Amino acid sequence: MVHALSLGLAMATLWLLLSGLFDPLLLTLGVLSVIVVVAVALRMDVIDHEGHPIHLTVRGLTYWPWLLWEIVKANVDVAKVILARDLPIEPTEICVKAGQADELGHTIYANSITLTPGTVSLDVEDGLITVHALTQQAAADLSTGEMDRRVTELVDGRKAISRGLP
Repeated sequence: MVHALSLGLAMATLWLLLSGLFDPLLLTLGVLSVIVVVAVALRMDVIDHEGHPIHLTVRGLTYWPWLLWEIVKANVDVAKVILARDLPIEPTEICVKAGQADELGHTIYANSITLTPGTVSLDVEDGLITVHALTQQAAADLSTGEMDRRVTELVDGRKAISRGLP
């Protein structure tokens, strides 16, 4: 029920921010729309900890700034590679172990890799993520396991144990 209420609140807030309309009729129609959508989602049984992960909100306050900083650093690295005269691109494909226990953790980890310029998640299977990296350095940065550790802390809420790569 908490997930349904938070989904309704999030949808109502988004609707208000995007519409910017405060006419009583439109507000009523907006509230009714939110209620119908939440009711349909409940009936379809798609509101759960994976579909609407509100349990990650507080831990996300430390993860998202870290990820944004990693994205900025990767943007600078990719720009340097592109602007270099010799274009030192060394495409490589690596497999990294996903230390998270569930699909939500694997999805967040794979998406975080893809959000970081210079790396793209190609496949997630059996706890391994196949990644295409633009340079050897991008692959090496990913191989350190720092992103895996931080995603594990985000999803599991506990400090991750450093793991070696497969």
